[in-house]
Amino acid sequence: MSIEPVIDEWLGPGEKDGEIIPLTARENGVNREAARSRFYGEWWYFDARLEDGHVVVGFLQASELMTRKPGIEIHVYKPSGEKLSVVKKFPASELRAAEDKCDVRVGDNRCWAEWPEEGHLPTHHLFISEDGMELDLAFKSEVPGWKPGRGRTRYGNLGYFAWVVPIPRARVNGTVKYGGKALQVDGIGYHDHNVITADARRIISWWYWGRLYTDDFTLLYAYVRTRKRFGNAASKPLMLAYRDKVMVSSGEMELREGEAVFNRKANRAYPAWLELEIPGQVFLRLDVKRIIDCNDLLKEMGHPVILNPAVRRLVNRFMRPGWFRFESDFALRVEHEGRSREETGSTLHEMVALE
Repeated sequence: MSIEPVIDEWLGPGEKDGEIIPLTARENGVNREAARSRFYGEWWYFDARLEDGHVVVGFLQASELMTRKPGIEIHVYKPSGEKLSVVKKFPASELRAAEDKCDVRVGDNRCWAEWPEEGHLPTHHLFISEDGMELDLAFKSEVPGWKPGRGRTRYGNLGYFAWVVPIPRARVNGTVKYGGKALQVDGIGYHDHNVITADARRIISWWYWGRLYTDDFTLLYAYVRTRKRFGNAASKPLMLAYRDKVMVSSGEMELREGEAVFNRKANRAYPAWLELEIPGQVFLRLDVKRIIDCNDLLKEMGHPVILNPAVRRLVNRFMRPGWFRFESDFALRVEHEGRSREETGSTLHEMVALE
């Protein structure tokens, strides 16, 4: 069996960026060319960890991966741990999106970017209001937008996945509404833009994704492992910024995983800890403190055949697709210009397994 190449478009030298190319406004606009693909998916994702203990997630989809329809999602995690959600699909006629910048409308919901002054970082706005839940938030960038290399991973001739991060870190303020009450909120937030033209279910085995913030540092990472057909190759982008400057943009990250812990709700195991390292530059350890949310992705499909217990037991011999959102304690060590800095704290991160 021939192995399809996995190509991360780093600028070099090696699997990293010696030069950081700034994002353009167009890279956060809708991708009309990608929309011609049979497996097209595109979404604009925002989240914020708020000072009052809430965590909110909201995104607009030009094409949701399963239905290929436009959509929105709102998820609010209350300080108690309770989750409130609205997930809604729309007809194609309800999508309006600009190509030259972030300005996306799905129904009456919208995300868009503004540049208050030339040469300054943009402020992005998110407004989603459906079924009694609402996010009306401003994300004022504190770190310039970033992408790993040219922002794409290509999977042979089967398509690509594009990931750009217009907001690695932002100061967030605005209003969150649910249950008939409105909360005035402040916090720290993130926004990325994703485009896919490949069938992820046939290509990807699993991935980890997350980021963390300290007073001075912002760190983003993803570790995406492909299936056997692609040689079990991994894409491993990591970005580290000190205050408002990106210091590291690299795909040379090493990953170590802790002992497996089985979770009944997700019907699969997850690692008790992760260690990510770029030798001589960055070391990060994440120790899982609690599972904020998780799903058994087979069960989530809802197909009557899959829900049959006998069929599920058979399928689980070969695959246990699942999703986790963790809260973890972290220890970060950064080596830069002959100095070593250590930071600790807590952060959120995710795991998705497709087999």
